[in-house]
Amino acid sequence: MEWSLVGQFWAIALALALTPGADWAYAIASGLRARSAAPSVLGMACGYVVVVVAVAVGIGALMTACPVALTALTLAGAGYLILLGCGALLSRAEQLRASDRALGDDVAVQFARGAGVAIINPKGVLLLIALLPQFTSATGWPSAAQMLVLGGLHVLDITVIYFGVALGGRRLLSARPRASAAVTRVSGVLMILLGGGILVEQLVGML
Repeated sequence: MEWSLVGQFWAIALALALTPGADWAYAIASGLRARSAAPSVLGMACGYVVVVVAVAVGIGALMTACPVALTALTLAGAGYLILLGCGALLSRAEQLRASDRALGDDVAVQFARGAGVAIINPKGVLLLIALLPQFTSATGWPSAAQMLVLGGLHVLDITVIYFGVALGGRRLLSARPRASAAVTRVSGVLMILLGGGILVEQLVGML
């Protein structure tokens, strides 16, 4: 396992975790409308564990064995990143606000909803499928084990960040709406740069 690849993946995964999206919206909702954000955030973390395991033991290994499919999926992931970035730049800060409807006090329901948000979130699923295989090394650990380690880093990132988003959401959105807009714009630029970089790298490799 090449630790330089681990560092590169961690940097990209961290940037993605800092990008507002469906996960952020649910984390903010749990911070605003539930007694504790822990069940929702932990549910999202467990949802991503399911995705990581599925990629590592099945989909990711298949992509590694089929370079053409991996390249196509990576290009699709890069394009989706750019699309998300453009959407973030064109969005309004109010879109990150949660509704006033209560989440309820059932911890199990909040946990299940969090897991569902993560599992059906196309950004997280598609990007993990596209990114995990290309940051594995052909030597050393089995590719599945490498993807589990990389995916574990991503899950750790989102757990810490989403707790921060949930706990800080109320203050940020109610007292500093301009800061919320700035976070959205910066995240959009980062997504476009990341997607563009992956796209250029893949196209250069094809020449």
